[in-house]
Amino acid sequence: MEAIPMGRLDAISVSTVQASLVDDVPAVRVGAGCTRRDLSSDGSVRVWVVDMEPGATWPYVDDHDTGEHYYVIAGEVIEGHARYGAGTYVRFLPGTSHRPRTETGVRLIGFNLDPAAMNAAREAGNRAHRFNYSQG
Repeated sequence: MEAIPMGRLDAISVSTVQASLVDDVPAVRVGAGCTRRDLSSDGSVRVWVVDMEPGATWPYVDDHDTGEHYYVIAGEVIEGHARYGAGTYVRFLPGTSHRPRTETGVRLIGFNLDPAAMNAAREAGNRAHRFNYSQG
């Protein structure tokens, strides 16, 4: 069978890729039955894996100036009255808050945009919109 060309993907050097076994990343205890593993990222986004044991509730209300996104890898998370099982993508809009819990246990992978990076991008966008081509 002939190899299918991969375009730029075949030129990726191993030195440009970071890979981690998630379970080898040190877990930080957030609260009773709740741990978070912070994964490598570029600084403008925080990437994490959260594990919650059966019956656990996040120890505080989680506020998100820039929103939050997560994918349920295993188990089920409960947000208010809604239940999200494995395979579900959940997105919280900017300015929202939540306090997840689980009856079965859950593993999530998610990310939050860094507020400072978001503000810098917003300001850059504002500067671009203020540019007047007639001032050339």
